[in-house]
Amino acid sequence: MKKILIVEDEIPYIKLLHDKLASAGYEIIEAYNGKTGFEMAIRERPDLIILDIKMPVMDGMTMLKKFREDPWGKDANVIILTNLDDSVNISNALNEKLSRYLIKSDSTLSSVIEEVEMILR
Repeated sequence: MKKILIVEDEIPYIKLLHDKLASAGYEIIEAYNGKTGFEMAIRERPDLIILDIKMPVMDGMTMLKKFREDPWGKDANVIILTNLDDSVNISNALNEKLSRYLIKSDSTLSSVIEEVEMILR
């Protein structure tokens, strides 16, 4: 079973993603800030990380940069799923070898699941 780490601080949104992905057959683990997300990613080595940018303790871009310094983390699959749609954030994120950069307001839950399935095939 493929494992997905969701790093997101909006509890209702993480619950929606968790339920939808779990019902699609994925093992889901969760973190509510970038610091915990980083620690879980290194320890659990998920097949995919879904990462928000704007979070408490450590933001998603800081987590991603730190994660990419790890020998295992440098090539891991990461989807940024955020409300930040400005070109600076997108450009910075794309420099970190992302699998996808998705804007929450432009993405349905079904389209997020489709992206996950394409990456994990």
